[in-house]
Formats: sequence, C-alpha cells, structure tokens
Amino acid sequence: MGRRSTHTPQQLRDLILDAAQSIIEAQGLAGLSAREIARRIEYSPGTIYNMFQNLDDVVLHVEGRVLDGLDQRLSEVLTSAGDKPPAQRVAQAYLAFSTQTPRLWNLLFEHHLPQSTQLPAWYQQKLETLTGRMEQAIAPEFTDGTAETRRDSARALWAAVHGITSLATADKLTSVTSQDAVRMIDDLVTTYLAGLAAPKH
Repeated sequence: MGRRSTHTPQQLRDLILDAAQSIIEAQGLAGLSAREIARRIEYSPGTIYNMFQNLDDVVLHVEGRVLDGLDQRLSEVLTSAGDKPPAQRVAQAYLAFSTQTPRLWNLLFEHHLPQSTQLPAWYQQKLETLTGRMEQAIAPEFTDGTAETRRDSARALWAAVHGITSLATADKLTSVTSQDAVRMIDDLVTTYLAGLAAPKH
C-alpha cells in the first residue's frame, strides 16, 4: 500500500533514484523492478511513472549519476599533480572506479534501450564529456596534428583501457594474461604514448 505523498517532486525523484541505485548495487540490473522500488520508498508503483517515463528512464538517470561520479573522479585526477603522465593517471582512475562499484559500472554496458529509442541529449553530453577527459589527458603528447586526430587517438586509447577494465571486472583477465589490470593498463598507456612521441616519417 503506497503512502500519501509527503515529498516535493524533486525529493521524490531522488528517493526513487536512491532506491534504484541501491537495488542495482546489491542485486544487479536483474533485481530491479518498479514494484521493488515502490516497496522501498513506501509509495505505489504508479508514483514512479508519474516521475519518470518508464523503468528504462529510471535506469538512464541512475547511469547519469554513475557517469557524473566517474567524471568527477577523472576531473580530480587531471587537476592534481602526479609523477605519471595524465593519461596514465586517468586510465588508472577509470580502472579503480570500475572495480569499486562494479555493478553500477557494468550497468552502463548491460542496459540497452529498445531499438526505436534514442539516448537523450543530456546522456550523450555526459558521454562526450568523458571522452573529452581522455582528450585532455593525452593533449600534452601532441605537438602537432588536428583536433580530430587528437579526438580519434583519445577514443582509441579509451577503448583499449575499457577492454582491460571489462575483463578485470568480469574476473576474466586471468584467462588472457598473468598480468594484473593495473600493470596491463600502465604498459598499454606507456606504449601508446611512446608511439605518439615517436618521430613521424
């Protein structure tokens, strides 16, 4: 039985997202349902659909929180001093974030919208912002080249880092190599940056 509303719309949205995030952290995406969210916040399931378009919309907003958290982590790394190159520190921060909250991080890649549904503009902007962080990290390695070249290089490096991270969070890395993920990412980024710095013929 739902309770009478005692919250503002924004407070209610936050309650729903807090509950959804908690469920996903504990049980993964498979454990999420409108009924379980409603039970936890002590409102009727219909209340959820008054605040969000559907359950996919709820999940997208939880993902938005994850993306914001990751962006904040990478931003902090980029603005702090360190002995290693920025790209190396950003890559390691990406790995650390994923291993600290594996179910939330995996949510970004497990959740798929129906084919006819496009990602909202606000979500796409968050993805672009994250790509921009890697571009910012490798920018010092470019003495020439176009913005497009830098963007393509950043995305290629990000994809490679993501591949190692995915294997690590799925506990599959040992089937590929005896190296741990931290060492692999360091080797990857070091080799990639050395390639960028090599004389072009």
